[in-house]
Amino acid sequence: MNQIKIGKFIAERRRAAGLTQMQLAEKLSLTDRAISKWETGRALPDSSIMLELCDILGISVNELLNGEKISMENENKQKEQLLLDMAREVQQKNKVIWTSMWAIMTVCFIALIGGLFIAAFLIPEGVWQLVAILGICVVFLIPCFYALKLEVSVGAYKCKNCGHEIVPTYKEALTAMHFGTTRYLKCPECNKRSWCKKVLKK
Repeated sequence: MNQIKIGKFIAERRRAAGLTQMQLAEKLSLTDRAISKWETGRALPDSSIMLELCDILGISVNELLNGEKISMENENKQKEQLLLDMAREVQQKNKVIWTSMWAIMTVCFIALIGGLFIAAFLIPEGVWQLVAILGICVVFLIPCFYALKLEVSVGAYKCKNCGHEIVPTYKEALTAMHFGTTRYLKCPECNKRSWCKKVLKK
């Protein structure tokens, strides 16, 4: 989606409706700064108010997201293209999140090994060595929790029994036994537990 194009279209339709930014903001129970952000392409309207906004501006949601008026004969093609663009956008974001998750885990693992090596060979045996090792392990776990959050936020886990794609809560993923990104989960479809492999596409 082209945010600049959508912003210009919102501004154009607002003026056509004879509304100032303040008047449109009042109708939507927002601030005029929010309207300004839309119109300059710095943000998009929240999905919860899109229908109301479109009603006020006299356009369809499809037209809003395309940033232009659409003739009836072109509407279906535009809808298909919009859905494809949105799917590509989600897929790209998922890839970025997935790459970030693996980068965090790789850096953390290297840092853990390095930290344990330093603690084992450069710190004299005793209480301080034990404290250092425990501290390094705790510091390693913190980004691991964040990496898991990233893992859960994209794609789904595929049930080995029925093929159903499971989207667990963070707590369910955290407490499940796992090997890499494969987790032992209960499928809500077949009601059986199995080792469910992570798939990016839901």
